[in-house]
Amino acid sequence: MMMRRRGPGLLGVAATTAVVAGTATAVSGSMQRNAQEKAMAEQQQQQMYQAQQQAQMEAQIRAQIAAEQQQAQQMVQQAPMAPPPAAAPAAAPAAAGDDTMAKLQQLADLKAQGILSDAEFTAAKAKVLGL
Repeated sequence: MMMRRRGPGLLGVAATTAVVAGTATAVSGSMQRNAQEKAMAEQQQQQMYQAQQQAQMEAQIRAQIAAEQQQAQQMVQQAPMAPPPAAAPAAAPAAAGDDTMAKLQQLADLKAQGILSDAEFTAAKAKVLGL
């Protein structure tokens, strides 16, 4: 009596295993590629957001500096019209010196952060010092 084979046999099982493994590899590679593309897109979006935030901060700082410069110019223009009080000269230079130092320190910090260029820093410093 002859035995009948049931199922695909050894060669058929090996072929089926190879097809399943190949499909799993292809799907896995596709999933990894999709995850990498998604991560890159999120990273680019975050970089764009940070660049926008930095540009807004720089614009605000420059606007603040411009307003302070304009205010200082107005004060300089108004100063000759009004004579200074007799008791104030001793206290005013110390306060003005502290204010000047604070503005110079702020400008130095902006330059160190790369927000102001060398030329912008030099121009702003000259205005603060009244040169």
